Amino acid sequence: MTLKILFWIFLGIVFYAYVGYTILLLLVTLFRFVFFRKNKTTGSFTEPEVTLCIPAYNEERFVIEKVNNCMDLDYPAEKLNILWITDGSNDNTNELLCRYPEIKVMHEYERKGKIHAMNRGMKMIETPFVVFTDANTMLNREALKEIIKPFADLKTGCVTGEKRVGELGLQKAVSAGEGLYWQYESLIKRLESETGSVVGAVGEIFALRLEYYEEVSDDTILDDFTLSLQMVRKGYRVKYAPKAWGKESASLNIAEEIKRKVRIAVGGLQTLTRMTDLLNPLKYGFLTVKYISHKVLRWTIVPLLFPVIILLNLLIVISPYNSIVYTCIFILQCLFYLLVLWGSSIKDQRIRPKALFAPYYLFIMNYAIVKGFFAFLSGNYSVKWPKVKRS
Repeated sequence: MTLKILFWIFLGIVFYAYVGYTILLLLVTLFRFVFFRKNKTTGSFTEPEVTLCIPAYNEERFVIEKVNNCMDLDYPAEKLNILWITDGSNDNTNELLCRYPEIKVMHEYERKGKIHAMNRGMKMIETPFVVFTDANTMLNREALKEIIKPFADLKTGCVTGEKRVGELGLQKAVSAGEGLYWQYESLIKRLESETGSVVGAVGEIFALRLEYYEEVSDDTILDDFTLSLQMVRKGYRVKYAPKAWGKESASLNIAEEIKRKVRIAVGGLQTLTRMTDLLNPLKYGFLTVKYISHKVLRWTIVPLLFPVIILLNLLIVISPYNSIVYTCIFILQCLFYLLVLWGSSIKDQRIRPKALFAPYYLFIMNYAIVKGFFAFLSGNYSVKWPKVKRS
């Protein structure tokens, strides 16, 4: 009986983290719409002066494409400042940027990590809003206008755009899996925004109100996650702008994707240990529920439960207390892991039904989180991580 109780508790936690939480957000969103619906007003919030900030390290491959992308943005040229911070770059990044006198470049020879570059750049910015984006991320033409709109509400301190993975048609496991994952994440961010604040921005494109910015520690790994949570701790909202999106290529292969996910896991755990006050529902209310559901469970408990659940299921199936329900669940789990093995065997092939790669990508994602968990505990990590190779 104890085995069955543990089995249902652990299975319930995993189900809630990936499915139940989304259902909860849908219900809360519907409730707010029905009982607290307000007429949205379109105020006279015009395009303010903005700085587009691009921290970069050895990005010569993307410089020209990124600069052209920035110049093509639909935003008043006299109100757009473009700043590149190229700390530690020793390739041709700076030489290529010198071709564009309208762009300001801040360079420091020593590489101290992305957040150090961002902190240094923020001291030089004088515009009321700053939009961060990566050198390898291409923005849609309306991105700046769309990401600035939510700042019409003075309670908005941060706005996150949408991340898209830029491969179409036949895809390999890493691009198919990452693309599906970010479609799912975008749905959650949309619902979180509708219910107050998003729990974490995406580094590909997010914006801050300069007056609310507070410098964070130079050893911070996840700048986007930390800076956005910093806003909600101060009582400001983090909103989602789905029409402002940034597209980047997927990781070159699964090994590179695991390296990226391990870094994210380490950074996530680092932030969780530094922001334990967000676990207090008496202070933060429903935000605490979102924080635990979206981040804490996924980065701590859930990855460790997958092997435990199938082991408990097996022990119940071979016990005298088995029933058809447990047998069916065990068969479904076996099918899931067979799809994982199948996905691993064809991970470098290109197939059209992307959903077939979902079990493999989910497994890889949780495997990387476990690796990140042990890396974090060992202290074997640095703010200066190696660059991930992309397709």
